[in-house]
Amino acid sequence: MVSTSPVLVMVLMLLHLHLHLHLPTIITSSASSANHGYTIPHHPDFQLFNVKEIIAETKTPPTQFISQHQDLWETHDESSHDQGKWELKLLHRDRVAGVTASSLHHNYHDRFLELMKRDARRVTGLIRRLTANTSTGTGPSHHEVDEDFGSEVVSGMDQGSGEYFVRIGVGSPPTSQYMVIDSGSDIVWVQCQPCNQCYRQADPVFDPADSASFAGVSCSSVVCDRLQNANCHAGGCRYELSYNDGSYTKGTLALETISLGSTKIQNVAIGCGHTNRGMFIGAAGLLGLGGGSMSFVGQLGGQAGGAFSYCLVSRGTGSLEFGRGAMPMGAAWVPLIRNPRAPSFYYVGLSGLGVGGVRVPIPEDVFGLTEAGNGGVVMDTGTAVTRLPELGYQMFRDAYFAQTGNLPRVSGISIFDACYDLSGFVTVRVPTVSFYFSGGPVLTLPGKNFLIPVNDEGTFCFAFAPSSSGPSIIGNIQQEGIQITIDGANGFVGFGPNVC
Repeated sequence: MVSTSPVLVMVLMLLHLHLHLHLPTIITSSASSANHGYTIPHHPDFQLFNVKEIIAETKTPPTQFISQHQDLWETHDESSHDQGKWELKLLHRDRVAGVTASSLHHNYHDRFLELMKRDARRVTGLIRRLTANTSTGTGPSHHEVDEDFGSEVVSGMDQGSGEYFVRIGVGSPPTSQYMVIDSGSDIVWVQCQPCNQCYRQADPVFDPADSASFAGVSCSSVVCDRLQNANCHAGGCRYELSYNDGSYTKGTLALETISLGSTKIQNVAIGCGHTNRGMFIGAAGLLGLGGGSMSFVGQLGGQAGGAFSYCLVSRGTGSLEFGRGAMPMGAAWVPLIRNPRAPSFYYVGLSGLGVGGVRVPIPEDVFGLTEAGNGGVVMDTGTAVTRLPELGYQMFRDAYFAQTGNLPRVSGISIFDACYDLSGFVTVRVPTVSFYFSGGPVLTLPGKNFLIPVNDEGTFCFAFAPSSSGPSIIGNIQQEGIQITIDGANGFVGFGPNVC
C-alpha cells in the first residue's frame, strides 16, 4: 500500500472542497443601462465561521476616543478632486463615544443590550413616519411664532444617537466637527453658539460669529420653502427636530461653507441649533444623506452627480465618498424604488431570501411596496438589525434552523429568538444567507453579517428580527464590509466589488 503524506491529503481535501462549493460567480441579467449591469460576486453557500476569533474580539475593549488629529481625514488633494470624488474616514460610534459616554467601560454584553435599545427606538420612529397620515397637504406654510415653535423637518435619526460618524469642517475658517451620518435624514445641522442649551460634544461648539461665510436664511428664501411647514421668527427661517428619546434641536436655518478635507463647498443649507438636548455621543450634529433636496447629497447636486459611496465597519476605519468618481467599476447595480410617501429613504426591490443557496418559498408580495406607499424594503445606515415582516421572518428563520440542526440552540436574547451556544467550538460550518433582488441579482452574505455575538461567552444569534408593521429594513450589520454606492441621479444602488 502506498502511504500518502498528511500534507498531500490536506491538499486533496481542499481541492475537493474547491470543486464542490459555489465559487464566487457572476450572476447576470438584462439591464436598462450599460453602466448599471447586474453583476454580484457572492460567497459560497456554506462557509467556516471562526468562532474563536470573534469571541476574542468581544473581549477586546473598543478603541478609546480619538482626539482631533489630522489622521482622521483622508488626504484631499487636487488629484482626488479631478477624479470627481471627495473621501472621508467613517468611524463607528465606539471610536468616538469615549468623551461623553460610559458605555466603553461596560462589557460587550452591556454594549450589545444598549445597541438593541437604540435600535428598537430607531425602528419604532422610522415605522411611525412611514405609516403616518398620507395627506400631502398644501405645501410649505410660513407663519410667525414665538420661541416655542415647532417645525417638521425630515429626519431618520429618531433615536437621537447615531452609529457612524465622519469629521468635517464647518464655517470659514473651518471648525472641525464630528457628525452622525444618516441615510434616512434630509437635513444637516450642528450645535451653535450662543448656546441656550447644548449637550456635551467632543469639539468646541460652532460659533457663527467666528465664520466669515455664515449667512442666515430669510423666511422668503427659496431654501426656506424646501422645509415642510417652515416657521419664522423675526423674519428668519427656523427649524425644530425632535426624536423618540426626548432629544431635540431647535435653531435657525443658514447658508454655510462645509469643508471635506481641503475641498470647500459653499452655501450649504444647515440648521444652526441654539437649543439642543440629547445623547448624540460627542457628535456636533447630523449629516443627512437621504434622497431629499435638503440632504447633503441633494445639496451637492451636480458637484457630486447625485452619487455617494460608503463602507461600514464596526472595527477599524470605513469610508464615505461623494461624487461620481466614487462609483466603482464592476459593482452590481440594483434599481432604487421611489416612494413618494418617504422620499428621504432608499428603497430596493427584494423578491426573496435564501439559506445555504436554497431560496426560501416566501411569497414575493411580502416585500412589495404598495401604491399607497406601504411595505417595501428600505436600506438604512441607522438601523442595526434587519427587520422583516412576520411571515417572511418566520419562514426565513425556520429555514436557517433546518440547516443548522447540528448546532446547540439556546433561549432567545433581546429581540432575537434564534440563538446558539458556540462556546465549545473553534470554527463551525454554517450556511450563508442571500438577498434575492428583483430582476435576478443575488447578494450572498458572509457569516459575520448575520450570525453575531451577543456576549463574550460564545452565544451567537441570527441577526434578523420580525416587524409587525411597516417596511422591511436592511440594517447596517448586514451592510458591513460591503462597498455600497447610491446613484440617486440615475436611480440605482450598487454592491461591491470592493470590501472593507
